[in-house]
Amino acid sequence: MQKKRIHNKPELKQFRRALRNNSTSAEAVLWTYLKEKQLEGRKFRRQHSIGNYIVDFYCPCEQLVIELDGENHFWEDGLQQDINRSNYLHTIGIRVIRFENKWIFEDIEHVLKEISNQFLIANS
Repeated sequence: MQKKRIHNKPELKQFRRALRNNSTSAEAVLWTYLKEKQLEGRKFRRQHSIGNYIVDFYCPCEQLVIELDGENHFWEDGLQQDINRSNYLHTIGIRVIRFENKWIFEDIEHVLKEISNQFLIANS
């Protein structure tokens, strides 16, 4: 029996690409700190799909998702979608950390420290 693929499903490729090409300014800023293993040698992927969800950033070795929340995340529909996504990710062993977009601009060093604090695997 073939194992069901949950990461980067081919049918979501166009959506992932569109999101990468139209990232928010907060996502673009955070990506400059995460790309090319800049944060404690961890590899991050941006706009990575897991199941039917596309997450902002994903670190495979840490099983860690980073979500940036803009204004639409604070309305009832957005909040419920975030809860559903987080619940799904937790059921498959993936941790989720969330930041408001404004924190990327107001205190990026704190955001990076909070992300690093989530790392479980010792850096080799």
